[in-house]
Amino acid sequence: MASRLILRIQERSARLTSSEKKIAQVLLQNQSLVETHTATELARLAGVSKATTARFFRSLGYADFEEVRLQAREERNRREPYADSESVAQPATFGRTISDHLELELRNLTRTFEELRSDLLPDIAQVLEDAPRIWFVGFGDEQGLARLGQSLFARLRHGVHELRGQGQSWANELSMTGLRDALILLTFEPRPKVLRPLLAHARTTRMRVITLTDHVYAPQAERFSEIVLPCHVASYGAFPTHATMSSVLRLIAVAYMGRNPEAVGQRISTLAAIDEELDLFE
Repeated sequence: MASRLILRIQERSARLTSSEKKIAQVLLQNQSLVETHTATELARLAGVSKATTARFFRSLGYADFEEVRLQAREERNRREPYADSESVAQPATFGRTISDHLELELRNLTRTFEELRSDLLPDIAQVLEDAPRIWFVGFGDEQGLARLGQSLFARLRHGVHELRGQGQSWANELSMTGLRDALILLTFEPRPKVLRPLLAHARTTRMRVITLTDHVYAPQAERFSEIVLPCHVASYGAFPTHATMSSVLRLIAVAYMGRNPEAVGQRISTLAAIDEELDLFE
């Protein structure tokens, strides 16, 4: 892994030269290359000179390529125990399960938010503010989170929906989507076959896609998403944790509230008044 290198590339992407962008593209597609290839080999893969490669890493703040390689190795060494836990179910006593579970959940949350680019939050808030409608979609366990997202954002603004596609209703629901609508995709493995045609429809409709997913799928999600928010999902069981994805959803909601305090305040007041009128709660 070379997540800190990738963050630096993303932060400087607008200022990279055309040759430097070739190197960046190679590394974004395969982070592990910094550990398995030399600077000369990277230059050859990118189709640029070794001197250009050296200037590229210096422009990112590194003394040389060896410093990049060392950083990537340190990241991998810190993460390997947790990577192992993602695929191996470990029987444990009740007391140990609680402490291990807490430690791993905190680690997932910490890693997710440490690596999250803060400059993306205003961009996401702007996309959601500009969108005529917001659609949430998730499959399997993530469908519950899509419903949570829809419920959360419906309290902040109008025009918030969930794509469910139950039975034969995909066409009915997709027919209501439109230009500049925001689609918030929540996806972990396994991913259903319907996801590909759904995303193709979103691209044709020119919806703006925001994807919350695991790091393994993040590079693929970059191909169809305007913004990708990777979540660390290591667990001791056979299924990923959803704590990070749920927390990132709430962070997006807070960012939207911060950008639209008056409109959100008015909507919350309106909903509270309707609740009082209907007398639904004690």
